Amino acid sequence: MTPAILLSFLLGYFALLVGVAYFTSRNSSDNASFFIANRNSKWYLVAFGMIGTALSGVTFISVPGAVGKSEFGYFQFILGNAVGFIIIATILLPLYYRMNLISIYTYLEKRLGPRSYKSGAVIFLVSRTIGSAFRLYLVAIVLQKFIFDAWNVPFWLTIVICLVLIWLYTHKGGLKTIIITDTMQTVFLLLSVVLSIIFISKSLNLDIAGTIEAVKTSSYSKIFFWEDFMGSKSHFLKQFMGGIFVTIAMTGLDQDLMQKNLSMKTIREAQKNMFTFTGVFVVMNIFFLSVGALLYLYAAKNGIDVTALKTPDHLYPEIALNHLNIIPGIIFMLGLTAATFATTDSALTALTTSFCVDFLHFDKKEDQNAPALVRQRHMVHIGFSVLMVLVILVFKIINDDSVVNSIFTAAGYTYGPLVGLFAFGMLTKRGVADRLVPYICIISPVLCYIINSNSVHWFGYVMSFELIVLNGLITFLLLWVTGKTSLSQTKF
Repeated sequence: MTPAILLSFLLGYFALLVGVAYFTSRNSSDNASFFIANRNSKWYLVAFGMIGTALSGVTFISVPGAVGKSEFGYFQFILGNAVGFIIIATILLPLYYRMNLISIYTYLEKRLGPRSYKSGAVIFLVSRTIGSAFRLYLVAIVLQKFIFDAWNVPFWLTIVICLVLIWLYTHKGGLKTIIITDTMQTVFLLLSVVLSIIFISKSLNLDIAGTIEAVKTSSYSKIFFWEDFMGSKSHFLKQFMGGIFVTIAMTGLDQDLMQKNLSMKTIREAQKNMFTFTGVFVVMNIFFLSVGALLYLYAAKNGIDVTALKTPDHLYPEIALNHLNIIPGIIFMLGLTAATFATTDSALTALTTSFCVDFLHFDKKEDQNAPALVRQRHMVHIGFSVLMVLVILVFKIINDDSVVNSIFTAAGYTYGPLVGLFAFGMLTKRGVADRLVPYICIISPVLCYIINSNSVHWFGYVMSFELIVLNGLITFLLLWVTGKTSLSQTKF
């Protein structure tokens, strides 16, 4: 498939998103629609659109690529995710709705204090910026290799082009636009993965039953790993517990995905959204793992040297764009683009919302929709777009690992203190030494890094995604030790 065809497809897809954005924001582009979609979102649209946001380009490329090394072991992490989503729906969402929050970090101010509040908001801004940059980086290197290298376009300009396209269709409507565009993009994403399975199976001369049997009997289908708890990252308990706490942190304590839940009228609708989303999320990850197994079977049958690839993340695009015909290639680009835009547009909106509410205090203004505040919101939106470009360029220099592992490893360090803060506020009635909280949120990840770097030498133990549990626990203990015995004046 030629770069010109791929670029034409990308521009056509972008034009469709701009058209949707125009119709969703033409009658309302104020701050209320940008931040919480006027609290009038339909739960089924949000549930469906969240699938595209949560799966992202990482799931689309990196999860299938990782099957060659970790088999279906990633599904242990997904099972933990499912438990985490249920905890969010039954514990966190009722709290957020009871307090009628726009930014979920306002809870920390009311329960712990202003510095705890700012610390939580800063953690989100840093964590979401890094996580979203990782995700966009993964897709950008694919676009660079298969499209923009043909015209000698530098990598930094590829990143800028992607973010400019995303900014153009989100800067007015914000969340109100994203709920619709993400729903549309999720349709394309799901269609893409299903059709990818069909086309790869057809190329392997397999029918539906044969495909299921081929995946089931392949050397990649092992799900549960119980061996070597101390020395293996793949052990079930490490993956499962990590999945629970990473989900609580990266979804339940993350303004991005919670912002969509808070845009609904009632807590009941928000919970229906989460339960529906959880079921579909688990099923879709089974599909992505199956794509990975089929890709490796295809590579083995057709003599493709997987070890020659720079990273396993390149396996899916390599086969889809260079070994299958034009239709599977277009389908791959459709899914990849949908996953990328659905994740990044949502993140930029959430980052803008958090900064405007948590630091510029839009929610405390008499007229939140004043023209000056709308212009200020636009500038914040642009600022985070520029910041994401810079983070991606830094990551390109230092990255030497599969992106999916990089994201969740980074989450263990950055989101851990957020888990500790919310857990302390919800599980105890003890006060905190609010002035010390910012320092605790820095000390805890540093201690985790030291422990993680030396855990094999000190304890003979290899850490995995459960790093976030340790980080949250250290934060919790430090808050307790330095805290006050007096009870909080506010009841939740």
